[in-house]
Amino acid sequence: MKVEYREEPCRNALNRVKGMAFGWSLNPYMGCAHRCTFCYVRAFELRADRPPGERYGRSIRVKVNVAEVLAGELARPSWSGETVAIGAATDPYQPAEARYRLSRSCLEVLAAARNPVNLITRGPMIVRDIDVLQEASRRADVSVNFSVPTLDAEVWRRTEPGTAPPHQRLRALKRLVDAGVKAGVGMAPILPGLSDRPEQLAEVVRAARQAGATHVWANLLYLKPGTREHFLECLARDWPGELARYERLYGGRAYLPRAESEPVRTHVAELRRRLGVADRRPEPLAPPAGPEQLALAV
Repeated sequence: MKVEYREEPCRNALNRVKGMAFGWSLNPYMGCAHRCTFCYVRAFELRADRPPGERYGRSIRVKVNVAEVLAGELARPSWSGETVAIGAATDPYQPAEARYRLSRSCLEVLAAARNPVNLITRGPMIVRDIDVLQEASRRADVSVNFSVPTLDAEVWRRTEPGTAPPHQRLRALKRLVDAGVKAGVGMAPILPGLSDRPEQLAEVVRAARQAGATHVWANLLYLKPGTREHFLECLARDWPGELARYERLYGGRAYLPRAESEPVRTHVAELRRRLGVADRRPEPLAPPAGPEQLALAV
């Protein structure tokens, strides 16, 4: 697949977010070459009159000045140091990052400002930035989340076509935790009938525990217009026998009914407790040394 990269400056780096678990987001890129079939960002692309279907991810906007703009925003007297979520709308460690290094530059700015960071990615390339993540972790609360919805090879290949294999992500997680960086697994999105069987859920949580994950959380598939049409089209192609189930479960709604979603979340929570991945933390990194005070000679 040919991807076009458009180098364009941005006016704002931080985005105010409503209705999410975080108040501010940062996305060094717009568009994502991973092109996951279930990506909820496709719904936002539809609202912005941009292509949410097969053309999504073929054109990536590179915000070439994002780190400089971010530094200016963090320096404002009005900025209160709230947690910044990186990767909420596009993966900060998609292939473009190897060339442009914008995510690394933004992490350096956030570390210098001692600003908390919550990062989510499917990209093992993040291990390149262990040094910056360590420095940021010494100065503020930093949490890395590797998205690993399933270890099922067929489900991964068909629904996350541009991503690294799940086991590569888990190896990257282990390297971060071994380096003292808080890193865990986001099992999201879990797909009804495809990745929600108890043995599949247990496999992911067990692998996360073996990799040293400090936390595990789970969310189920979210289908808004834009995402819904593309995902159901892919489902009809790859698992036609599941289409009727999804049309029934998601008929007229974006979220699964509570009766369908709650048992899965409860099972994952029980697996976390049983396998010991709830609220684990790596050894805290020592804060940076302060300036040395020289003694006066008498």
